[in-house]
Amino acid sequence: MPFEMGGPKPMLAGKPREMEMLLIRVETDQGLVGWGEAFGFAVWPATLAAIERIVAPIATGRDESDIPALMTDLMRKFHLLGRSGPVMYALSGLDIALWDLAGKAAGKSIADLLGGKQRNRLKAYASLLRYTNPDLVARNAALAVAEGYRMIKLHEIEEEPVRRAREAIGPDVLLTVDTNCPWSAEEATAMAHRLAPYSLHWFEEPVYPPEDYANLAQVRKAGGLPIAAGENTGTYLEFKAMFDAQAVDYAQPSVTKVGGISEVMRIAALARARNVNLAPHSPYVGPGLLATMQILAALPEDIALEYCYCTIADHPLGDAVLARHGEIALPDGPGLGRDPDPDLLARFRID
Repeated sequence: MPFEMGGPKPMLAGKPREMEMLLIRVETDQGLVGWGEAFGFAVWPATLAAIERIVAPIATGRDESDIPALMTDLMRKFHLLGRSGPVMYALSGLDIALWDLAGKAAGKSIADLLGGKQRNRLKAYASLLRYTNPDLVARNAALAVAEGYRMIKLHEIEEEPVRRAREAIGPDVLLTVDTNCPWSAEEATAMAHRLAPYSLHWFEEPVYPPEDYANLAQVRKAGGLPIAAGENTGTYLEFKAMFDAQAVDYAQPSVTKVGGISEVMRIAALARARNVNLAPHSPYVGPGLLATMQILAALPEDIALEYCYCTIADHPLGDAVLARHGEIALPDGPGLGRDPDPDLLARFRID
């Protein structure tokens, strides 16, 4: 989908970033249609192949009403193909679609099915894409604050853009930095010390590889900043290992990667039991975002929603995924709350 982000598009997989949305459509023999989103971005062709060639042939014809039984069976059948990556992304999208179907069958929102809707509106924070240019970082951070956001996430790996952002937004707006796993523990600790004057709410994924929880814990202990991680964590047990290592202050499961709504709810319960803050990863623009909204609406904790700070003029989900004044309203419909516009899907579909 065409989008604007207030600056040049960053490079991803050797080409300018595109706004891709990989949808799964599931139809029952009663004619209900459920929508899910599997992790796409640049890896969408591999995830699509996993959906069409592996998951769909086994899932078609099964009982959609027993989500735990179906998803457990599929995960057991496919575990040899990887507990993270395209097959798990495909299963995540299917799980979201099954919850959408369950809500529609019951005439209730997914939040209601998850235990009861606690809120109809969510605070959102502006998750900026990577600009690198300090002037653009400062300008877009200030613009987001002017639009009502009270928390900003940067995707920068140098000190100067962070400094400029803090100057632009002032001392009272929360600021986080997602670095996308660039450093060793020693390098990350040194950068944490350099960023300390900017009062970061959290320092996200500073260590490579992302599953090196021992080194992540070292940075948390020695760097002096709260640590966030989890978008590259593949399973409930990996989150348990992360918590056992005391590696994070904020856990960030990604609903389109980790196994869908079912797994995020399990991880949320584990994080609560371990006194770890939950901050789901959700820079999505499709059903993955709606699914995260439904989860956050059902949780007892009041958690801000990660919101991709960009403009999509013609969006298949319309105003259901449009934040205003730093907040986003849960759509009124059953299930996820909104189906995508078929005309816009046809316009933007990649065959």
